[in-house]
Amino acid sequence: MRQSSNISDEKAQQSSVSAVVTGAGSGLGYACCQSLLARGYRVTAVDLNLDAWGDGAENLVCEAADVASAADAERILQEHAERWGAPGVLVNCAGVAAPGATLRPDGPMALDEFRRVLEINTVGTFNYLRVAARHMQGGPADADGQRGVIVNTSSVAAFDGMVGQAAYSASKGAVAAMTLPLARELGKYGIRVVAIAPGVFSTPMVHGMKEKARDIVSALRPPFPDRLGHPDEFAAMVLSIVDQHLLNGVVIRLDGGIRLPPR
Repeated sequence: MRQSSNISDEKAQQSSVSAVVTGAGSGLGYACCQSLLARGYRVTAVDLNLDAWGDGAENLVCEAADVASAADAERILQEHAERWGAPGVLVNCAGVAAPGATLRPDGPMALDEFRRVLEINTVGTFNYLRVAARHMQGGPADADGQRGVIVNTSSVAAFDGMVGQAAYSASKGAVAAMTLPLARELGKYGIRVVAIAPGVFSTPMVHGMKEKARDIVSALRPPFPDRLGHPDEFAAMVLSIVDQHLLNGVVIRLDGGIRLPPR
């Protein structure tokens, strides 16, 4: 699915920076797209389901794709570059939770269930990162020599995961762990890499959990503020990372001070 409005094919006439956002059909990714568009970015939104965008928006192109597909990532980033030039920002928000016990009455967790979570959360993140970085490498540099900013989504579960979060914690822990080595490698090309580890946010991923898991997660509250996070607060952090050039190679907990209990 591709939707666009008033998009010129002449890159010479386009002065705004462009961005690619995965998981853009809802929750954190949707909020990031809205904030980037409001700032004047031209955005490619990637998700399996982009119905929330309806008829689209000005300076937005929607691409329905599996984030773990190498072919989709290469095609989408190439089309983005041809349309708007190399992306200045990549935000990886695509992810699934899929909570579940390792040992169950009917046997152990199915290996494909564990693999699916890592395939989307970890492989999908690296997939778009690797292709976007290649395009950023040849893009224009600013006064600092910066060519791009990559923001990945980890989770507080990477550090204090609950019972039933083995797959999710592993996938998000990998996203956190790759942050510094990627920042060290890509820095010579003028590309920064930062991860955000959100706490419990009010998103369709949380609300779409099975009832028991949803009730447990939704009841968690940080010391302050006593509520779930809002997606636009995540988007505001993304913009702050884009603006602050000294933020690099770090994982930022955006959680109100919450620490997840064992169960």
